[in-house]
Amino acid sequence: MGKDFYKILGIGKGASDDELKKAYRKLALKYHPDKNKDAGAEEKFKEIAEAYEILSDPTKKDTYDKYGEEGLKAGGGAGGPGGFGGAGPHFNYSNIDPHQTFRMFFRGADPFAMFYGGDDDDGSGMVGGSGFGGFHNLGGFNMGEHGGPHGHSQRKKTQDSPVEHELFVTLEEIASGATKKMKISRKVLNPDNRSTRIEDKVLTIDIKPGWKQGTKITFPREGDQSLSTIPADIIFIIKDKPHSTFRREGSDLIYTAKITLKDALCGTTVSVPTLDPNRVRKVQFNDVIKPTTEKRLNGDGLPITKQPSNRGDIVVKFDIQFPSTLTADQKEKLTATLRS
Repeated sequence: MGKDFYKILGIGKGASDDELKKAYRKLALKYHPDKNKDAGAEEKFKEIAEAYEILSDPTKKDTYDKYGEEGLKAGGGAGGPGGFGGAGPHFNYSNIDPHQTFRMFFRGADPFAMFYGGDDDDGSGMVGGSGFGGFHNLGGFNMGEHGGPHGHSQRKKTQDSPVEHELFVTLEEIASGATKKMKISRKVLNPDNRSTRIEDKVLTIDIKPGWKQGTKITFPREGDQSLSTIPADIIFIIKDKPHSTFRREGSDLIYTAKITLKDALCGTTVSVPTLDPNRVRKVQFNDVIKPTTEKRLNGDGLPITKQPSNRGDIVVKFDIQFPSTLTADQKEKLTATLRS
């Protein structure tokens, strides 16, 4: 039966152009590979682009409505083999670039970056908002302006590849939030629109409490300017600075306590630091501590971005220090003590 492009976009056959754009916008943002890391999301993203490309083009839509997907592949019209092939152009949509469709739809902008301020719904690390606020005109585009069926005579600009920079932050900055000012140098067109000059610009990044490593902050079109291309997006990627005490896993902080073999066997009190230099947790261990033993201290980890009043935990693990040598007398006493 072929693909049901209306079903893929979740719209009816009589949907308006605005309804079509709204459906594509919602699903493309939901399944974009930078936002959705689930298995199958990328294939779904491509399917959504195919459906939009077909249904937003009047010629392709008319052929699809009459003859279905097979009619598109065969070339539209009713005079060919099988009752529909051969009378019109073949529509090879299998090689559609879904990322190009996405860029064209949003006019080269990054809709995720414009509304950053917290993690996205699936926790993938891509910063984005769920709505478009006052930016009502981001959805859809005029095909004639972008080299579509009504604009072949206009050659559209291509955008330079994104320029990525790593932005290292401390765990303390992730815990409380911070503001970073990053200076970039870029080529800027002079008034003659031909020559360029080097210009410095300061970009301000508000680090939100709990942001994950890998979070991307995008500044659309802040790259080098030229007459023939669209400036590249500048992307900063959050990276953790190595910490002397902790490493993080999600919103949890991992702390490794070094203890002696005697402490592991006989019990001990461990002083566990926190990111607050004035706060230390003292934990008493009476049972035997094994190399696999862990202790979770609730609420002393990093903020959870979507619920900043809640925090992860500190997870205490152990590095048991064995003695390098034992005397004969010590061995004898241990053998007698540990004999089962």
